Amino acid sequence: MGLSAFSSVALAGAKIEITANDQMQFDKKAIEVPAGEEVILVFNNVGKLPKAAMGHNVVILKPDSDVMAFGAGAVAAAANEYVPASGPLADQIVAHTKLLGPGETDTITFTLEAGVYKFLCSFPGHYALMQGTITAK
Repeated sequence: MGLSAFSSVALAGAKIEITANDQMQFDKKAIEVPAGEEVILVFNNVGKLPKAAMGHNVVILKPDSDVMAFGAGAVAAAANEYVPASGPLADQIVAHTKLLGPGETDTITFTLEAGVYKFLCSFPGHYALMQGTITAK
């Protein structure tokens, strides 16, 4: 498809495909989906570096969540693939993929009400570069 890292993608259906690489980049930074409809997200780690060094996930946060604070706090959730399972940070999560190593894929399904949702990779340090928005209209 040849999309740049800053591509905006509007989808007629409700299927999203996102890839991540060894340069700590998602291939999409801004995505639009229909509000109130089921969304299928297919996430691929196209990198080659080992999961322990360069694992990636997609964590979708509720509107008005602070990506930087979430990412900094998620470091403490190493036992749960850097996705907080309880507490105030967990309450901000709408949906998330598994933490993927090289060549791995995960598919999740979720529904968003109208609004702007931030997404990030919660692997330690990645959230500073690996983030974007999903707008549900």
